[in-house]
Amino acid sequence: MILEETLTLSNGVEMPKLALGTWMIDDDKVAEAVKAAVEIGYRHIDTAQAYGNERGVGIGIRACGVARGDLFVQTKLAAEVKDYDGAKAAIDGSLETLGLDYIDLMVIHSPKPWMEFSGEERFFEGNLAAWKALEDAMEAGKIRAIGVSNFEEADLANLIDNASVKPMINQVLAHIANTPFALIDYCKANGIAVEAYSPIAHGKILDHAEIGEMAAKYGVSVPQLCIRYVLQLGLAALPKTANPAHMKTNADVGFEISDADMDVLKSIETIKDYGDASVFPVYQKV
Repeated sequence: MILEETLTLSNGVEMPKLALGTWMIDDDKVAEAVKAAVEIGYRHIDTAQAYGNERGVGIGIRACGVARGDLFVQTKLAAEVKDYDGAKAAIDGSLETLGLDYIDLMVIHSPKPWMEFSGEERFFEGNLAAWKALEDAMEAGKIRAIGVSNFEEADLANLIDNASVKPMINQVLAHIANTPFALIDYCKANGIAVEAYSPIAHGKILDHAEIGEMAAKYGVSVPQLCIRYVLQLGLAALPKTANPAHMKTNADVGFEISDADMDVLKSIETIKDYGDASVFPVYQKV
């Protein structure tokens, strides 16, 4: 069962392969989503400072009836924080907002502030400063593992070459019709696990005819095929939903996609329009 499978990060911390994403779930509603997911069997919950729902996620974690040590909570340092003192304060702020004694995984949400995401500046010094704060928080026992999100090879190399601790994970946009194969290979070569967010392309491939035909061949839904695809690439999967029925079907991915069909899925033409989600910088890179 996928909910019981884990990836082992480079420092030995085990992370469940399938997570519940909480982006765009309101703070006053997310606790119920977390509790429903945990009841179904999810043990990995993702949030972020930028989501504005860490408080609600923490309430759900504390009220779900499962021991804290059996849960994996991941949050993200706001992309705009590019200095040591600011990052240190933000880390402590997440702990306080979540109402938890420690965070299992904390990542830098983006190598660039969101308002400057399309710019040339890569903020190497600022990322090293923020990373140092994460390293120190991990050393102090506030965080069990540290990583990044949306980092390209140059951003990763900056940390690999200049920091004391290498990133343990890179959380990236990855799905059928938009899989960053070179970046994934680079991460794996450097011992960095990869977690795929928006594995269902923010819903924009639900009506894709070729993907739909492939899903029908396996007797599964398009979201199930998409989640299975990233898992078979060796990635963790981070689908977002507040719907318990979708949580259940997203976890029902015990089938195997053949090598030939994986090759077909890898070659599907890249999606270039994410519809209403295109206002967000990460969906503008294609």
